[in-house]
Amino acid sequence: MTTWPNIYLQDSASPLMEQLILFHDHIMLILMMIVTTVSYIMIMLFFNKYTDRNLLEGQMIELIWTVTPTMTLFFIATPSLRLLYLMDEINSPMMTTKAVGHQWYWTYEYSDFNDTEFDSYMMNKENINELRLLDVDNRMVLPSNTFIRMIVTSTDVIHSWTLPSSGVKIDGTPGRLNQASLMLNRNGLLFGQCSEICGTNHKFMPI
Repeated sequence: MTTWPNIYLQDSASPLMEQLILFHDHIMLILMMIVTTVSYIMIMLFFNKYTDRNLLEGQMIELIWTVTPTMTLFFIATPSLRLLYLMDEINSPMMTTKAVGHQWYWTYEYSDFNDTEFDSYMMNKENINELRLLDVDNRMVLPSNTFIRMIVTSTDVIHSWTLPSSGVKIDGTPGRLNQASLMLNRNGLLFGQCSEICGTNHKFMPI
């Protein structure tokens, strides 16, 4: 039996992800209104026998079907642009963390703490206390309620450091440093995976 958590977004672990979920619900509400209206009009046209064959123009209906989509796009674009601005803004981070993608594992660097660095590989052994293909030998540890600057790069091919419950997805490109802001407001164990097709073992790069 399919349940809502299997087809819905993950529970948010950051304020940004909460806003993204609200924006998703906002868009789905508008989409349902559009689908319902268009479906109703199409059904009425199919089953209505009274067709005005002499109608050549209608200033009012043309005004309505021009202004209505414009207003709909305005209500979609306004929160979207706001979220895009918030996702790119990095204002006085309290700590910086760097993730380096390799084929096929991650290296994490805490440059603020005496250049601490470690590799993170997927766990190969079967353990009932671990999630299959999602747990690693060295977990990345981040503080909660702290503004973090996440820097991602790669040494070979393009990888993507993705943590869905925090609303963060950054491409790791060789020779380039990409950054994003991250703040976790919920303690717990968060799981992610590389979201770029980076080779045969692409699915074995958990976060």
